[in-house]
Amino acid sequence: MNKRIGILTSGGDCPGLNCAIRAVVSHANLTYDWEVVGIPYATQGLLERQTVPLSMHGWDLRGIDPLLNMGGTVLGSINKGDTLASIPEMMASYQALGLDALIVIGGDGSLNIINQLAVAGGWNLVGIPKTIDNDVALTERAIGFDTAVNTVVDAINRLTFTAASHDRVMIVEVMGRTAGHLALHSGIAGGADVILIPEVPYTIKGICDHLQELRDRWKRKFAIIVVAEGATPCLEDLCNGDTCSLENAPSPHFIAPKCGRGQYIADQITELTHHFVDTRVSVLGHIQRGGIPSALDRLTATMFGKKAVDLIAQGTYNQMIAWQDNHVVSVPITDVVKRSPFYVDPDGDLIQTARSLGIYVGDS
Repeated sequence: MNKRIGILTSGGDCPGLNCAIRAVVSHANLTYDWEVVGIPYATQGLLERQTVPLSMHGWDLRGIDPLLNMGGTVLGSINKGDTLASIPEMMASYQALGLDALIVIGGDGSLNIINQLAVAGGWNLVGIPKTIDNDVALTERAIGFDTAVNTVVDAINRLTFTAASHDRVMIVEVMGRTAGHLALHSGIAGGADVILIPEVPYTIKGICDHLQELRDRWKRKFAIIVVAEGATPCLEDLCNGDTCSLENAPSPHFIAPKCGRGQYIADQITELTHHFVDTRVSVLGHIQRGGIPSALDRLTATMFGKKAVDLIAQGTYNQMIAWQDNHVVSVPITDVVKRSPFYVDPDGDLIQTARSLGIYVGDS
């Protein structure tokens, strides 16, 4: 039986999205002879009933398929707006487009919103996880994370040489929202001296003591500090050294209202060391979202796309594709939403590994 499948990308872009689109279209066309249409700009395109016909050779340039090594998403994406305010219109759009199923490639926020739409409208939904934050629950991999880690590591490698040349402390601020996976993975792989993540509180004194130890014990006059954008200080730092508790501590977002976490930490280090430590800040920003997808992200996206089409063939819906124990599996989207975001385990192997290498990752 021929089917008409819709596919969209939602939320922030990342490398590997086009690989997943390519896999869905190729498998659906070649194996099942189904029609696949792209829905541009996520739920906005769905609301406006826009579609783009997709075929396995639709983007060929003299027989060359560009989707494997193209960053971003050819379908476009959005991560703003109040989608749930338009539920009746969304319901009507899904029916008007004549879709037998919808594949959504998104992070935990997008999957949550579109799953609510699917439940309300009785849609046949399959989700594919993507995020450079790696905070989608119940999957060990998400599209885009590996490439983002490689991008940050490359930046650390470059900054290390200039830090050593000028005896400076280079602070690299990375994304991740409230999860520290990106900072932790890239910091360990890049040889950072300090890694600050939301899950493990730090103190400025602890950072400065570690920098001093590098100078006194190892004669190291430079250092690399990787800071997650949501890194949070200990209560003592939040309360300026006064006695305080969780009940009266100010919000972590209050500590740096006019600058990012990286600049805040640089200023605090400068103040505590009386300008003895020369610091510089690099905020990688959206550079982390761009670039050619890594081989691992290409493989992950391809396998996820293939599995999504197979689930539709089996009539298995309201599932998210996941990587668990070296296998591609599916899990209920409702379970993913309930357990997301997925955070770094403060007592996990990666934290212990970092500390065993002499990396400061907060006060233990």
